[in-house]
Amino acid sequence: MTHGDSAPSSVNRYLLPHEQQVIMVRRHPAVLLRPVAEIFGGLILAGLLSKWLSGTGGSEALVIIWWAWLLLLIRFVWKVAEWSVDYFVVTSQRMLLTTGLITRKVAMMPLGKVTDMSFQRSLLGRLLGYGEFVLESAGQDQALRSVPYIPYPETLYLEVCQMIFPSKDDDD
Repeated sequence: MTHGDSAPSSVNRYLLPHEQQVIMVRRHPAVLLRPVAEIFGGLILAGLLSKWLSGTGGSEALVIIWWAWLLLLIRFVWKVAEWSVDYFVVTSQRMLLTTGLITRKVAMMPLGKVTDMSFQRSLLGRLLGYGEFVLESAGQDQALRSVPYIPYPETLYLEVCQMIFPSKDDDD
């Protein structure tokens, strides 16, 4: 979690001149659990098939199997690269979720439009330390309705709620 002007340029370009970044977090690494499982599962499968096919002389099949695993590895590297540039940002005025490596997507909701905010955690989320924010607003559908894989969900939830619903003592 960062405070201040330490946002990377990939995030700073979406901030307005009068906005101050308050919270910025990268999504929890648990977002990579499925790609990691695919890599190891594919490696085990490729190893077993290689052992089985090596006795039958299927060298062309072995090449195809290992090329398929290499594609899984490339997909994993792509997912890690995407995760490294995805950020959830809360500024003094709005919440943003920036995603995507080539096709950049920015979902946003003004803090003033948030009428309700909650977070939920699955069993795995509780074990690994992540949750999902669910945002509601009055009016039309918003681009930012949920933010999955948020690290430190309790702490961030309280910080964001304090910004959305300030106490009377917080007035300047």
